[in-house]
Amino acid sequence: MKPKKNAKADLRKKSNLFLSIGLIFALLATLLLIEWKTYDKKDFTKEQVYFDTFEEDEIPVTEPLNTPPPKPPVIPDVIDVIEDDPELKEDEIESTEISLEDFVEPEEIVEHKPDEKVETVPFTLIEDVPIFPGCEELNDNAARKICMSEKITTYVNENFNKDLGSELGLSGINRITILFQIDTEGNIVNIQSRAPHPRLEEEAEKLIKALPKMEPGKQRGKPVNVSYALPIIFQVED
Repeated sequence: MKPKKNAKADLRKKSNLFLSIGLIFALLATLLLIEWKTYDKKDFTKEQVYFDTFEEDEIPVTEPLNTPPPKPPVIPDVIDVIEDDPELKEDEIESTEISLEDFVEPEEIVEHKPDEKVETVPFTLIEDVPIFPGCEELNDNAARKICMSEKITTYVNENFNKDLGSELGLSGINRITILFQIDTEGNIVNIQSRAPHPRLEEEAEKLIKALPKMEPGKQRGKPVNVSYALPIIFQVED
């Protein structure tokens, strides 16, 4: 009678799995043998630290010094009394106390006022225009404006160096723009100019600086700075 074989009990189907497991165990055993280390007892004892070999430092006991007590002060038996010298004068010390009667009331207390910023008003908007010398007799503000403009124009036409343009090699019509201010004292300040050549700017500023002192302009009854714009146009003939 032949034994019956079960297809599920065939071990050859799992031969590959058993082979893989055997190889893994063999590799692990080989790795452990390679990494296994042994230590010599001599080297092991060298690295140990023994705490019982330290020597204890002996700290000496300090005893207080036997210092003698201080000597008592010596008091003389007889004390000499020195009489006052009548010819000796003592310095008198003046009192530093101040009496309320010594205060003097001030006649007038002047309050400090911070410096007010001076306003600058254009010549076309000023209420009371600066008075140019020769325009004092005019009472109308508009008439004084016209008088001042005519006086400045006449002054520039008479004193400006018209030959400077040809000397600088310029040609055609040239324009110089001058801006300046008449301050609260009537002096000419803050002069600025723009021209085709720096020499023309210098000539224009020199001319305006020589303007006479005026009576300052006023706005709401207070002296103010008045700004003035003056164009100078001249033609250089070829």
